[in-house]
Amino acid sequence: MSGAQRRKIGYSTLALLALVFIAAVMASNTLLKGLRIDLTENRLYTLSPGTRSLLRGLEEPINLYLFFSDDESADIPLFQTYATRVEELLEELAAHANGNLRVEVVDPEPFSEEEDRATRFGIEPLAVGGRNVFFGLAGTNGVGDEAVIPVLDPSKEAFLEYDVARLIYSLANPEKRVIGLLSGVTMSGGFDPMSRQPTSPWVITQQTRQLFDVRTLPSSVERIDDDIDVLWIVHPTNLDEKTLYAIDQFVLRGGRALIFVDPLAEVVGASGPSGFGAPSSSSLPRLFEAWGVEFSTDSVVVDDVNSLNVITNNGRAVRHIGMLGVGADGLAQDDVVTAGLETVNIGTAGHFRLAEKDDADEKAEQAGDGPRLVPLITSSDRAALVPSIRFQFLTDPGELLADFAPSGERYVLAARLEGPLRTAFPDGPPRDDESDDDSSDADGDAASDEDAANEDSADEAASTEDPPAEHLASTERANVVLIGDVDVLSDRLWVQSQSFLGQRILTAFASNGDFIVNALDNLSGSADLIGLRSRATFSRPFTRVEALRREADLRFRATEERLQQELAETERRLAELQAQRDDSTSLLMSPEQQQEVQRFLNEQLRIRQELRAVRRNLDRSIEQLGTTLKVLNIIVLPIALTGTMLLAVFVRRNRKGQR
Repeated sequence: MSGAQRRKIGYSTLALLALVFIAAVMASNTLLKGLRIDLTENRLYTLSPGTRSLLRGLEEPINLYLFFSDDESADIPLFQTYATRVEELLEELAAHANGNLRVEVVDPEPFSEEEDRATRFGIEPLAVGGRNVFFGLAGTNGVGDEAVIPVLDPSKEAFLEYDVARLIYSLANPEKRVIGLLSGVTMSGGFDPMSRQPTSPWVITQQTRQLFDVRTLPSSVERIDDDIDVLWIVHPTNLDEKTLYAIDQFVLRGGRALIFVDPLAEVVGASGPSGFGAPSSSSLPRLFEAWGVEFSTDSVVVDDVNSLNVITNNGRAVRHIGMLGVGADGLAQDDVVTAGLETVNIGTAGHFRLAEKDDADEKAEQAGDGPRLVPLITSSDRAALVPSIRFQFLTDPGELLADFAPSGERYVLAARLEGPLRTAFPDGPPRDDESDDDSSDADGDAASDEDAANEDSADEAASTEDPPAEHLASTERANVVLIGDVDVLSDRLWVQSQSFLGQRILTAFASNGDFIVNALDNLSGSADLIGLRSRATFSRPFTRVEALRREADLRFRATEERLQQELAETERRLAELQAQRDDSTSLLMSPEQQQEVQRFLNEQLRIRQELRAVRRNLDRSIEQLGTTLKVLNIIVLPIALTGTMLLAVFVRRNRKGQR
């Protein structure tokens, strides 16, 4: 076969492949319409099940407006690529919303009506190089409610899906979420018996009342109303059986709870509901035991790494290993409640852990059927447990360091409790006479043995009765957040308040307020939103190239350090030779010195050649890797995709033919 014939066959083959590719693309517009395939490693363009469920549940149209200054940010690649990522996510959301989500991209050019529109929505412009760049998201519903993300920050891309889904949810459910507050401390202001002055509400109480409908519940309640979205329990002490049962059943019927317990709540003091003598420790042992959680009020977590400085009575600053400022290393960065927070200050906190299980429970947990304790805040590994009684009369925090010995364990200070939970009342609701058992026992000496026997038989008969029909024995999907500290809520650990011209000015020095609001906001959303976690980012660094660079840098630095050592050794040798000369004042070098210098110069030349070789080999490795990637992207992948599309077309046609 001649060369001309081979070239002719080659051209014909290329033309045929081009026609096949064009036909496949045209077929994809009809036969493959609506077919979406996510081939990214981290499934970037695949929505979470919770988001899809939220979108399917939309009953009325919602409008989303992506404000992005395309022209003004043309020379900012980070904004351009992230804007594409956001727009693609919005398109994917709209594709799953059954027509109830409308997306519009708006470019607010300077001095335009679109710029005024963005400003009215509350989109905040970013000053970049003397220009105002808008990059935010606004939404409206059918009744005129608005929600906005003022700035879409590329550094928060991991929570992009959650933030947008939360905005959609707030528009679909515009009414304020209801928070039921059951507190053993006076958070809403009261009376200080020591100063005989009224006390101000805690700042966290004021902030939450601005964002939510907060209802204060009585200390004794028989049922939690169904319209309460989150049960906020703070320092639960001396709760009667009926209240515990109400909490138990609220959680089991799908209610969410945010619970603060403490081995030593320093904030209690005169803030307790009964003034002096209020219990300083709190827990829910009966509920925790049934839920498979352990929390001891007998020990406090101390941490050498996260300790804070406190001012003692004599004005001296002392490091207090029981007062902790937990930074990013101890805050879960994959959970929306704690991601991005700088520091959460806590004081004399306890810790949570899953209770030891029997064989059946352990097998259930291994199969994914048991309760899960997902850490939100953890101590460092230089932490230990100290008896809580030691802190009650502690005058010098420095004493804690004297016998401090870290255990090497990271203690869970706050966590999510997820998964299946069982009731703490397997026999049903408590009877009316249970609360009187203690008092009747106190007078038991006056009762006859016959009466006691009758009571025992009555109790036995009652225990065999079936619980009421409305009684819940378990749930498969619990949503509870547990925090082992009450002081984290108090003003003194996170905010300063001062008066200026009659106004109360607040300055936060820790992220405690954000932590609490995030937890309430997350728990008050739909169950679909609560399950969302951080997603992978679209930024994909060339890890292989970075590994090559790191390897080359290590070799380069090692060779460079060897050169410096050789230089130092040569200088030392020259100094020794100069000291050995009789005519040390002479500026001329001896033959030995000249020989040493020449040896160093030769060695220096050789080492520099090695350095150049290291760099040259690095460039060659990167070029080879780039060539391989080009071959894959230009030749192999298009052929593979074309084959896949043709196969899909063939399968669909066969299915239609069989019908």
